[in-house]
Amino acid sequence: MHLLPALKFVWASSARWTLLRALLVLVQGTLPLLLLYVLKLVIDRISLALTGPDPSADLESVLLLLGLFGLLNLVNHLAMVTSDLVNTAQAQQVTDYMQNLLLEKSVAADLEYYENSDYYDKLQRAQQEAAYRPSQILNRLVQLSQGGILLVGVTVLLVSLHWVLAVLIILGALPAFLVRLKFANVLYRWQRRRTALERQSVYLGLMLTTDIYAKEVRLFNLGPWLRRRYRDIRRKIYRETLAIVSRRSLATFGTEIVSTALTVSVFAFIAYYTLSGRLKIGDLVLYQQALQRGEGALSNVLRALSGLYEDNLFLTHLKEFLTLEPKIVEPACPLPCPSPFQTGITLSGVTFQYANTERTALQNINLSLPVGQTIALVGENGSGKTTLIKLLCRLYDPTLGQICIDGIDIRQFSTADLRRRISVIFQDYVKYPFTAQENIWLGNIDLDPEDPKILEAAKQSQADSVIQALPLQYQTNLGKLFEAGEELSVGQWQKIALARAFVRDADLIVLDEPTSAMDPKAEYEVFQQFRTLTQGQTAILISHRMSTVRMADRIYVMDQGQIIESGTHEELMNRNGQYAILFNAQAKNYH
Repeated sequence: MHLLPALKFVWASSARWTLLRALLVLVQGTLPLLLLYVLKLVIDRISLALTGPDPSADLESVLLLLGLFGLLNLVNHLAMVTSDLVNTAQAQQVTDYMQNLLLEKSVAADLEYYENSDYYDKLQRAQQEAAYRPSQILNRLVQLSQGGILLVGVTVLLVSLHWVLAVLIILGALPAFLVRLKFANVLYRWQRRRTALERQSVYLGLMLTTDIYAKEVRLFNLGPWLRRRYRDIRRKIYRETLAIVSRRSLATFGTEIVSTALTVSVFAFIAYYTLSGRLKIGDLVLYQQALQRGEGALSNVLRALSGLYEDNLFLTHLKEFLTLEPKIVEPACPLPCPSPFQTGITLSGVTFQYANTERTALQNINLSLPVGQTIALVGENGSGKTTLIKLLCRLYDPTLGQICIDGIDIRQFSTADLRRRISVIFQDYVKYPFTAQENIWLGNIDLDPEDPKILEAAKQSQADSVIQALPLQYQTNLGKLFEAGEELSVGQWQKIALARAFVRDADLIVLDEPTSAMDPKAEYEVFQQFRTLTQGQTAILISHRMSTVRMADRIYVMDQGQIIESGTHEELMNRNGQYAILFNAQAKNYH
């Protein structure tokens, strides 16, 4: 059962609201019984007065009972209004708490999960359930408690007349309960099968509405085709949903026939007792109201029970996501990561294969990066350069081999400590829709947001001249996602990203194609500055521009996940191998 963990979520998010709601459950469960009994007393008192010699003699007692009835009604309405307030406040807190749990788990999930479609299916299902299931479980328990209190009182009342009446009411409600249980299972299995299709429709919606795809959608006239594909998916989901709901509605209608027949039978029994003189008019009203409310209470109880069963099924989705285990295992007793590095970084026999693929991304990689040196990684796209950097940052662990800093395997450091020592800008860097200053500061959030190092980093990456030309300079929002944002060119964004790398107080700086959108002159100037900045600092450079790569102390040429050449620029040119071919091919373009 997953109900108890869900209730723990509710308690953790809103303990005070939960206690107040429990009190309201008791009040709202008891008041209908009190109102029913006072109404019976009023009717009996009026009936007695009408048969007596002086009907006005009992007026005072009738008025007192009516006053009590009115007061109880006001208390009932006050409880309803208060309950609405409590429910709204609690639901919002639970929703926010659960969304925060999902975000926390998403951030903690290793990069490997993000490259697996099964992860996205689990995330999609969890997102669908987390927002409302825990609150809904509490609502159903409230419904169960209130209905249960009322049902006990009504059952005692009906049994006092004849035990068969209570049995008939229960038999009338059971078929609908069984139908709900059956279709809860049907909907659960159907939703699991349709998760990927739902995700496809969401993705198509993003393609039609976000700026990432806007240019190509218009240039290639993809809009009509994408809309047709989106519409076809939604129609398929609609038809399947309608088919299930139609079957459920038909079955439910069948159960209502049975329920109505039994209810009419019970009321006929009460009417017969009244006509035969065994019951007073007040008793007739009492039992009729008890029958009506008892039927509603029982229906609510069984609906709550079937709903809890459904919730328990669907909470499997939430549990699947929240119990995902990290692939990167933190050391039980982590060693402090050296800072500054003393000897450098070594990779020994490193082999790596991505999950769910038979292709080996890296094969027996051996290289060393002494402190204070810059190495360059060269090779065609897909040769394994970026994968090697991901392993170095411990976004993945090697399948075989080890990576060491100062002779210590990086798996002995906490990932947070290790990553604090490394500053990386990947080719697919993020364009944050925040201010220019915040975009740089995010590279080192341990700094004060107003720290002078932010301006210094901007000047080092040549981003300062770009920012100074903006309307509010460093306080200008970047991108067009939010109001008053200023969009930058790709090359300008790259300078911002470089500043983010430079502001980080790291022992190793890695630039993975971060200047690919700059013209050769701008890139050359950036890397000249980069060489100056990294004097005495360890650095890794990945670039397709050989004129930049030649600045490195040592160059490693990669092909299909292996290092096929290494050496200085001069050594590799003299060897006349793959590096020389690549360099000479580019050099022709500058003659």
